[in-house]
Amino acid sequence: MTQATKEEKVLIIDDDKNYLRTLTDILFQQGYRNVIAVSDGLMGLDLARKERPALIILDVLLPQLDGFHICGMLKFDEKFKSIPIILLSGKGQESDREIAKSVRADAFLPKPLKPEVLNQKIKELLKQ
Repeated sequence: MTQATKEEKVLIIDDDKNYLRTLTDILFQQGYRNVIAVSDGLMGLDLARKERPALIILDVLLPQLDGFHICGMLKFDEKFKSIPIILLSGKGQESDREIAKSVRADAFLPKPLKPEVLNQKIKELLKQ
């Protein structure tokens, strides 16, 4: 049984190129074909504003501009606040969860991710 192609644009921002590939592969297996993957926070913020993706998957620890700042800049801007953002962190500390809430992240998931957890969260956020 083949899965329908999902046309929604998804932006992934993570400085670990291997993890970018892993996340892209997970999305591809779920039928997403319009995936943009970048490894730099500033470039990711710029692309989020230009491309207006349906969903952003965003690592917390990034060079230039960290994920918390990117999330806050988008979520506190009327033009972009409705874009769901999943924040990822290798640390998963409670303080990180609190900061994620304060910058209005839609989800906070620990790394490494289980594909089924990511897929479920994406379905929830995109209401599929």
